[in-house]
This record gives sequence, C-alpha cells and structure tokens, in this order.
Amino acid sequence: MTSYPSSPIRVMLVDDHLMVRQGLATFLKIFDDLELAGEAADGEDAIRVCAEIIPDVILMDLSLPIMGGITAIQAIRKQFPQIQIIALTSFMEEELIKKALAAGAVGYLLKNVSAHELAQAIRDAHSGRATLSPEVTQVMVNIASQPPPPGHDLTAREREVMALLVEGLTNSQIAERLTVSPSTIKSHVSNILAKLGVASRTEAVALALKKHILA
Repeated sequence: MTSYPSSPIRVMLVDDHLMVRQGLATFLKIFDDLELAGEAADGEDAIRVCAEIIPDVILMDLSLPIMGGITAIQAIRKQFPQIQIIALTSFMEEELIKKALAAGAVGYLLKNVSAHELAQAIRDAHSGRATLSPEVTQVMVNIASQPPPPGHDLTAREREVMALLVEGLTNSQIAERLTVSPSTIKSHVSNILAKLGVASRTEAVALALKKHILA
C-alpha cells in the first residue's frame, strides 16, 4: 500500500494560459495528497507569489511573458532552495532542457504527461528525486553520447596560439607576440594539430573557423 505524507504536498502552478492552470487545478483535486497552493501567470508574478505562500513544488511553464521560466526557476531556487520545481512544457529542445536543469529544475516533463505520471513526478520532486519524461531522457542520452566538440581539450595557451594562427602569424611572430621562444610555439602548434586531428596549420585554421573553436 502506498503511503503519503501526513499533510498534502502544496503545489503552485505557473502558466500564462488560464485554461492550462484550470486544468491542472482540477487534476490536483483528484489526489488526496496534493493540493493547490497558488497560481501565477508570468515569471515575475511567480517569484512574488512564491515568496508569499512558500509552496512545496512548483509546476513551471518555460514560455512565460515578462520573465521567462528559466530565469524564474533560477531566481526561486536561489532564494528558496527547499522548493522543488518541475518544468512542465510543450518544448523539447536540447538547449532548453539543459538550461532548465542547470537553473535548478528537478524535473522536466512534457504537457502530454498523464495525470498519474504527473502526480508521481510531484511526489518524487517533493522527495528530491529527479523526474524526466521518456522523451527528455532520450534527448539527454543523445547529448551524453555525442563526441566532444573539436578543440575542447585545448589549453588556454594553445587557444592563444590558435587565435594567432587564425590571424596568419608565423611561429616566430607568435613567439615574439607571446614573449616565448619559437621552439615553444612549435611545440604548441604540434599539440594543436594533434588535438584537432589535422595535418597542417592551414587545416587547423580552417577547422577553427568552421567549428567556431575560438568562439
């Protein structure tokens, strides 16, 4: 038999669409261990209401007027680290997922989630456990399995040398600019070529420009 907390989990809804908030409010009434604590229609209002009611869990849309959901998550988590936030959105872009989780969201769910799945996600969030929709989990797996971008392992000095290579400077000119010996620059250039997997300075420069290695 599933046991729930003695007092209901207080849930706050943040979405700029009234119909969505009404639907979620109705959903919360189905479960005895969940209750509606408050609502907000934009990011700024979410921070204000949150400070007034101190909910346990927030269901946060990411596409909000005035202040976006990512910024609101970051602000709330900084001020109230005990409050858990689930991003509940229609968007599954890789960058959005990474930003939401980096901002402090403990979960990321799509709005097509079932009522029972959402209820369990709220319980998990309240306990500090992360919850991702299956689609989002697959995106995160794909991110993790991607090879690192070229140039990720260049040292700070090698990046300096690479930038001067892009400018078209010779080893001697780079050595003079950085106040080191030409042999030192030659060693740096060799390391750069090896790390980028190219055979010449020209290829290294072309790859750096194409892949925005120095951006």
